[in-house]
This record gives sequence, structure tokens and C-alpha cells, in this order.
Amino acid sequence: MTAEKALVSIVMGSDSDLDRMNECAKILDEFDISFEMTISSAHRSPKTTMEYAESASNRGIEVIIAGAGRAAHLAGVIAAHTTLPVIGVPIDGGPLNGIDALYSTVQMPPGIPVATMAIGSGGARNAGIFATQILSIKYPKLQFKLKQYKEKLSQGVEEKAQRLAEVGYENY
Repeated sequence: MTAEKALVSIVMGSDSDLDRMNECAKILDEFDISFEMTISSAHRSPKTTMEYAESASNRGIEVIIAGAGRAAHLAGVIAAHTTLPVIGVPIDGGPLNGIDALYSTVQMPPGIPVATMAIGSGGARNAGIFATQILSIKYPKLQFKLKQYKEKLSQGVEEKAQRLAEVGYENY
């Protein structure tokens, strides 16, 4: 499902978030979904963040994924300035290991929803999958790819169970 324009925007609050948010990019690449990636801070560049969110739909963006750590208001600020679905990824780090980012991302006021994923790299991967699920409503080809992806996950578990049985442990 290659598109000339990006369908998903990955925004992070700092370049220190890149290693985790790259997990999201890997998933989108795996599903052949075009995306853009940038850095914008809800606190250090609020005007730029607002303008970025407000212009996303006009650029063809259909889903925004925002990852930030510590106070992590990025996803909420973006959600306040767009009607597009926003997925928040709390980034681990800092003195609270991402718990502060989780609370800042998940505790949105009524009317400004942010779909919040788990803290860190696993949450970034799930954000990519969730964005794919959202897009699959409009792009049915993605539904088939998602089914294949989940079958692959299931096969991986079965293979691990088989290897465990082979070394003398029972499945049940």
C-alpha cells in the first residue's frame, strides 16, 4: 500500500525519543505505510507544534502518533489542535521511568481523546499496529496484512512452545 504522501505522522518531543519511536516506524514500514517523522515540543516549540497539528490533515495525514517523555503533553497538545486520531506513546526515562509520561498522556480531559499505548518501545510498536488498524478501515488491503501479521505472531508462540517441549518441558 505504497502512497506518495505520508498517511501517518510520527512526532516526538526530543531526539532522545528516536530509538523508541523507530520501533513504530519499523512497524509502518513492515505494513508498507508511508509516514513522516519529526521533532516538535509541546513546551519548547508550542507554536510549531500547534501549526504542525493544524496542518496535518491538509497534508494528507490520517493518523498522528506522538511520543514524549517526562511531562509528555505532546499528544494532548496535538489532539487539541486536530480532529485526526492521535495515538500517544509515553517514553520511558527520567526519574520516574515513564510513569509521569504515562499519566500525562492517558489523563486527558473529556473531549480531547488520546489513545495511549504502553510505556516505551513496546508501546511504540503497538502504536504502529494500532495506526495500521485504524487505516485498515479505509484501506482493506491492510486488513489482510494484519491477519497475516497476527498469524505470524501465533506461529511464533507455537514454535517456542514446541522448542520448550523438545527440551523436556510439557506444554500444559
